[in-house]
Amino acid sequence: MSNAAGTAFKDRWVEFIHHLQDTICKGLEDLDGRSKFQEDKWERLDGKGGGGKTRVMKDGNVFEKGGVNTSVVYGEVTDQMRRQLQLDAASWFACGLSLVIHPRNPYVPTTHANWRYFELYDEQGNLKDSWFGGGADLTPYYLFEEDAIHFHQTLKEASDPFGLDLYPKYKQQCDEYFTNTHRNNEMRGIGGVFYEHLRPASEAHLEELFRFQQANGNCLLEAYLPIVAKRQDHPYGEREINWQELRRGRYVEFNLIHDRGTIFGLKTNGRTESILMSLPPRARWEYDYKPEEGTPEYELWQACLHPRDWAGQKASLKV
Repeated sequence: MSNAAGTAFKDRWVEFIHHLQDTICKGLEDLDGRSKFQEDKWERLDGKGGGGKTRVMKDGNVFEKGGVNTSVVYGEVTDQMRRQLQLDAASWFACGLSLVIHPRNPYVPTTHANWRYFELYDEQGNLKDSWFGGGADLTPYYLFEEDAIHFHQTLKEASDPFGLDLYPKYKQQCDEYFTNTHRNNEMRGIGGVFYEHLRPASEAHLEELFRFQQANGNCLLEAYLPIVAKRQDHPYGEREINWQELRRGRYVEFNLIHDRGTIFGLKTNGRTESILMSLPPRARWEYDYKPEEGTPEYELWQACLHPRDWAGQKASLKV
């Protein structure tokens, strides 16, 4: 891919990411009906380039906490970046959107998604390397098979036009990545898709990967909001809240122990408030807790221990 193509593409990617942020925020606000996203614009300091727009909602009718963040950042490749990310370049550019939505009702799942684009340049400013990454996943507290099937089938339908091999490959990568290996390889949820280092080999390939990212980003509300709408009024009590908080504890463990983006951001003096936006407002830990066999909590736990082919099943999610 030529340097001119990469340079010109950046502006189109940034425009898409900001439009997607607006679209997702509006969809979540409309469903919640009370809470609105508050925007915090920030800039990198100490000679670092770029900034971002952190949008956070809290204490809503449906969503207890949610964040939909965008960033457009650039700078020199530091020695720490060379060591940790193995980047052989002089400078870099990155732009992406990251979101985490924590619902109030334990019968509504948490969702996370991220779509990003990265460029590397040599000493003369010529484009040296570029790639896309991203994905979306679902973290329920109670397992409804039709919800899991709907979420995965929606992601599969977005990927299939670009190759029927992509969804199963990226689904497996998601199952493997979002796993608490220190918890006997227990997944934090029921997965989705996850991909990294999708490198454009030509200008035509760049356009195809861009369309692929657009399809994945644009399907998020279709994958998630029907599930929320169906489960948001489900009755719950203290038992369900306790279980929700225990599973949120697993979410915290993954993000702070294993998530590469969180670890790198904290170790390189990234913007802490935006990085830790992903954490839930409340979480719980109990010593050696295991749900009782035969309970709904046990069923969810087993789904996290044993990944399933959700998109290969048939179900109808009717709201």
